[in-house]
Amino acid sequence: MDELTVRLGERSYRIRFGSGILSTLGSMCRELELGGKVAVVTNPTVEKYYLEPVRASLAAAGFEVHPVEIPDGENHKSGRTLDRIYDALIEGGLNRQSFIVALGGGVVGDMAGYAAATYLRGIPFVQVPTTLLAQVDSSVGGKTGINHPLGKNLIGVFHQPRLVVIDPKTLDTLPEREYLSGMAEVVKYGAVCGAPFFDFLTAESSRLLARDKDILLSAIRTSCALKAAVVERDEREGGHRAVLNYGHTFAHAVESLTGYSKYLHGEAVAMGMARAARLSEARGYARPEDTERIIGLLASLRLPTELPAFQADEYRQAMLRDKKVRDGGINFVFNNGIGDSIVEKVSDWGFLLRDIPR
Repeated sequence: MDELTVRLGERSYRIRFGSGILSTLGSMCRELELGGKVAVVTNPTVEKYYLEPVRASLAAAGFEVHPVEIPDGENHKSGRTLDRIYDALIEGGLNRQSFIVALGGGVVGDMAGYAAATYLRGIPFVQVPTTLLAQVDSSVGGKTGINHPLGKNLIGVFHQPRLVVIDPKTLDTLPEREYLSGMAEVVKYGAVCGAPFFDFLTAESSRLLARDKDILLSAIRTSCALKAAVVERDEREGGHRAVLNYGHTFAHAVESLTGYSKYLHGEAVAMGMARAARLSEARGYARPEDTERIIGLLASLRLPTELPAFQADEYRQAMLRDKKVRDGGINFVFNNGIGDSIVEKVSDWGFLLRDIPR
């Protein structure tokens, strides 16, 4: 087992990595001196593979386990689904000493975390991400929340987990499309947080596609370390943490315009990063060869690089509901070459939407 620590003072926590460590989840939670009752929030897809070993591990450590099943998919990341979690917590008699385990991908983690943050004004939770996207991104940093029909993640709160447990073996059952979707967030870290990591991903793209266990674990751990460094510097996205939104402005617009059902989150992020790379070049922050490298890496990982054909005004209206909008402009993340970034407030929507039909 390997680990790193997200250092946030009294809210610090460990991220533990290891093949097969899911079976030790109960003892790890017992080390944290968590309460006797635990709700395990998951979905039907994950439940059939991992609920029983997680339940057995927690029960063996002396916890009373209450499974909570929610529907699978981004379109179910809603207030209605959240109420199902609250219902289960109340009916199970969970109190302020109890805790939640989020067993699944980003939707499960975001919703279980938001439920933990708000139930009885806050109880602990543990992240057990089972998708690549969740392992490298959404499980770390404490962002929790739900979508609204008018925009993604507009309702939420920062609530740090007590522990993140990453078992790469859970990726063995991950469908290819979901796996490739997660790769978009991995590329993001290289594009704006670390040029050497970008070079590594470029050199090892074929082994990443083949799910080489050593290369994959290295990519997961490095992604988490890069994100942890950003979160430690800016826990609540007051400034620097905005760099992690690279590609997400257009991604969230795509998801909103397509009803959160046509594209996986990572696919939308890949489109958004390709768009951001082109705009970074147009702004003078990047060279043509930088743009070519970013889009080339995304394409080599079988990710989409072109936005769907909505009109410019449709994109503008969707982006105006983004959390990053300020006084009619939007804080947009540009890549500064490869491995660095610049966050700039852009009020010129004509620039952002250039080359998109009106």
